[in-house]
Amino acid sequence: MVFGNCLLFFALYVIMAYMLSESEPVSGMRARQLNPVVLAFVGDAVYTLLIRERLALSSGEKTGALNKRASELVSARGQSDLLERILPLLTEEEAEIYRRGRNAKKPTKSKNASVGEYVRSTGFEAVIGYLYLTGQNKRIEELFF
Repeated sequence: MVFGNCLLFFALYVIMAYMLSESEPVSGMRARQLNPVVLAFVGDAVYTLLIRERLALSSGEKTGALNKRASELVSARGQSDLLERILPLLTEEEAEIYRRGRNAKKPTKSKNASVGEYVRSTGFEAVIGYLYLTGQNKRIEELFF
């Protein structure tokens, strides 16, 4: 069982390393043309994988405990809390992407977060999606880790 978990975490690490180093970035103009909810869709996946990678590589905990910690960090509430700390660090361009994501009409409602936390987390995810798609992976590291 331990070997299987190690193998899973190694596979996640390899996939993440590939994603952050080998994918072709899109232009800032092209990324800004995307619906901010689409940017958030990408950002959610990227942020979730980054959090899981960090937890897997920095902890000897079992997967149940790792999943619980990841869920807390990746939740709308966790993202909203982190956003409060990084909001002053955003560039003008990133702040604009955040506002577009925050204000965008969303197809779903949050079950476990306030409306404010949910809309802020969508803006947060839109920034991550924008940075990822435009190949600004170092900036993701600077802001969120």
